[in-house]
Amino acid sequence: MKTQTALCQEQQATRSARERSDLARGYPLAVASAIILSTTAIFIRYLTQTYNMPALVLAFWRDSFVALTMLIVLVILHPRLLRAERRHVGYLVAYGLMLTMFNSFWTLSVSLNGAAVSTVLVYSSAAFTALLGKWLLKERLGWVKLVTIAGCLGGCILVSGVLEPGAWQGNLTGILTGTLSGLWYAGYSLMGRSASQRGLNPWTTLLYTFAFAACFLLLLNLSLGKFLPGAAVGPADLLWLGKAAWGWFILFLLAAGPTVAGFGLYNVSLGYLPSSVANLILTLEPAFTAVIAYLVLGEHLNGIQIAGSLLILAGVVFLRVYESRHSTQVLTTPQTSTPCTSPQLPAPHI
Repeated sequence: MKTQTALCQEQQATRSARERSDLARGYPLAVASAIILSTTAIFIRYLTQTYNMPALVLAFWRDSFVALTMLIVLVILHPRLLRAERRHVGYLVAYGLMLTMFNSFWTLSVSLNGAAVSTVLVYSSAAFTALLGKWLLKERLGWVKLVTIAGCLGGCILVSGVLEPGAWQGNLTGILTGTLSGLWYAGYSLMGRSASQRGLNPWTTLLYTFAFAACFLLLLNLSLGKFLPGAAVGPADLLWLGKAAWGWFILFLLAAGPTVAGFGLYNVSLGYLPSSVANLILTLEPAFTAVIAYLVLGEHLNGIQIAGSLLILAGVVFLRVYESRHSTQVLTTPQTSTPCTSPQLPAPHI
């Protein structure tokens, strides 16, 4: 009996140590992802303002260049990662479709609601991810995550400036579109976590999801371009930038830089963190974007935006401290009354 109890305690200690190790690895990756992704809006704003580039055309080329960049990098550095097992192909197609829907609804939300309102609505994904993660992936959803969700969403509202008069002038269609963009973003996060649990390499996943998303966006532009705002009205509109070499360079830089590195690190972090936690950390992105816009574009940060940034940061730090203490308490708490069971093997971290 003593031997069994000791074995149970050893297994519990091993699981707790692994959990703390995952937190120590996952949090820096997710924060780095948020910092890198926060530069995306700067590139997109430059392209849309300088060249008036349609949003869905921009999204198509962005995804295409991401897939091309990943293909070149993997061919040179890790050719074995180009191979995807046949049993995973259907899943990757669905994952790419999820990314397509998120990109499409988000860009439509921006065109209908403006940047401020669409930012708040897309980060409703933090709440969607937590709820769906509990339902689909059996992730824990306690009072700490609920408090963090409230704090992060509140911070996003303050940073985006939707409290200013006239910010909410969109119609019901616009608000619904923005909310759906948050729902699709939550689905993207959950599929990323599921891909990690399936043993898919995050960089292989990134290559195929963006490649499939580029194909879907091409079909979307060619088939529904006349009906969707921000899409290509005709095939010629796909070459919107024409001979503007600098515009093409900025577009390629957008894909090869913040998109590949940002989404890549986010996918890697999902191998260590629950999707709800990773998505909450990503709510740091609007705060980082506001700071970068101030430094690069000279945009003014008012007191409300600074307060919102601090609120988001406080929520993420609070969640990190609690998760770390929780795993430590589990490690030190005796498990004498709990029957010993075989430990569950963790998802492979590649």
